[in-house]
Amino acid sequence: MSFEFIDRTFIFSSLTSQQITYEYPTYVNFPVVYIIYSESEGLAYVGESTNIPLRIKQHLGNEQKKGLKNIKVIFSHFFNKSAVWDIESNLIKYMGADGTYKLLNGNDGISGHHYYQRQQYHEVFKNIWSGLKLNNLVKTDLLDIENSDLFKFSPYKKLSDDQYLSLKAFLEFTVMGKTQTAFFEGSAGTGKTILAIYLIKLLLNNVKKDDLKESSENNSLIELANKAKLSLFIDPENPKIALVVPVKSLRKTLKGVFKSIYGLSPKMVIGPSEVTKLKDKYDLLIVDESHRLKRRKNLVGYGAFDTTNIEFGLDKLDGTELDWVVLSSRSIVFFYDDKQSIKPSDVPKVKFDQIKDQSTVFKLKSQMRVQGGSDYIEFVDKLLSNSESLIPWISDDYEVKLFENIHEFVEAIKQKEAIFGLCRTISGYSWEWLSKKDKTQPDITIDGIEFFWNRTDEDWINSTKDVCEMGCIHTTQGYDLNYAGIIFGSDITYNEYTQKIEIIPSNYFDKKGKAGASEIELHDYILNIYKTIMYRGIKGTYVFCFDKKLESYFKKYIPV
Repeated sequence: MSFEFIDRTFIFSSLTSQQITYEYPTYVNFPVVYIIYSESEGLAYVGESTNIPLRIKQHLGNEQKKGLKNIKVIFSHFFNKSAVWDIESNLIKYMGADGTYKLLNGNDGISGHHYYQRQQYHEVFKNIWSGLKLNNLVKTDLLDIENSDLFKFSPYKKLSDDQYLSLKAFLEFTVMGKTQTAFFEGSAGTGKTILAIYLIKLLLNNVKKDDLKESSENNSLIELANKAKLSLFIDPENPKIALVVPVKSLRKTLKGVFKSIYGLSPKMVIGPSEVTKLKDKYDLLIVDESHRLKRRKNLVGYGAFDTTNIEFGLDKLDGTELDWVVLSSRSIVFFYDDKQSIKPSDVPKVKFDQIKDQSTVFKLKSQMRVQGGSDYIEFVDKLLSNSESLIPWISDDYEVKLFENIHEFVEAIKQKEAIFGLCRTISGYSWEWLSKKDKTQPDITIDGIEFFWNRTDEDWINSTKDVCEMGCIHTTQGYDLNYAGIIFGSDITYNEYTQKIEIIPSNYFDKKGKAGASEIELHDYILNIYKTIMYRGIKGTYVFCFDKKLESYFKKYIPV
């Protein structure tokens, strides 16, 4: 069942309010959703109102919006306030990721609450979207948008309660001058990257009176952000702000996201070494995946690293990318999870702890990625830590399945890829990268099936649909998949006598990832890698174990 609605397009002018009141007198008594847009400029604004004639007059008083050419209004006698908030929020989220128009909207007040007959109104949204496609206001199917990076990393999101409260507290502390350095800590999937982008967009919003919701808890967030700008930015009209992303693949992806969002620029997304390019200090550096900042250990090249240390007046051997960030900005926000440190070149936890002791720390706990929620995160942690309190995984909300046959494993992922898209295979560094030199040479053959390591280290997730091309931690950290197929390789086994998971260093082939690491450190790095890749799947995770002893252990807890 879907409620009836009509949509009409008008010239966006001072006569529009009168025209709507005259031509649609019964509809103006109900809430509406509308899109103001200019095809030539590629700009749009999405809104809702219980008084559309007045709202149009308000928008015409906005210098930014009065240059838009048309307004499409969606009317229905079945609309209520909750319904139009929900439809507006969906239009903002999906149009923002569709890319046909850049949205002038701020990222405040995205609705996500439950209300009566919400599912029926979601069908209305789907029908509205189909009409927008026919009119060329959008171009992409909803499922394709949901699988896109722009949708997943979009700042047009409803925050979880702890995201909202943490962000609100950070802004309040900033306004009061209580913090120059802050940490947002949370495990994989708690929305750290999304919150980092949300914060940047919020601080760079140029919110006018006509943008504010008629009633929204996020109005206070906007007011706080406007006050925080005065504390954070020396010149609020020319803020010096950047998002530092240490992971190369994710950095390229986020540059593409920033390019598509009004008010943001790909130049705002930088690598750690680029903090030196600004002559003066940044007002604010926001560091995503902070746990992947590097120290001078096991690097591909030391020359540039040493040069940067010298530029900052640091000891050539002891300076780190963490030091570079600290010396380059008046204020810093770190998004951090020490459990995702995966190699000796990562800055040690103790260095972050020294800074945290003098910083404000906010905790993110709600699971935003995995539909199995925090129960699944806890399950994986206990599974790989041999916890005595571990119990078998049983859930109707999240599919976890162990495969004893590699052919069935591959076929299952192929089937999910055909249904949902964005389903990939990931593994630990258990095999040499033979295909790097010879693209025809498989990196590992398991029971007749040839697997190849990722053929690119940038945006690999979107570069292939081949489930026999394996991603690694470096090409998947920070990304979402619908289903993740995880191959536990020959670098990890289970000791039946000690009843502990063990690692096999000779079967771990990331040379830079193990040089100089003790066996205890390498054990922790490898387990962190497998935990992190086990957290990639939104809807489910499929598992195959190369080692039969590990498989026997997993069979006690994972459905076969």
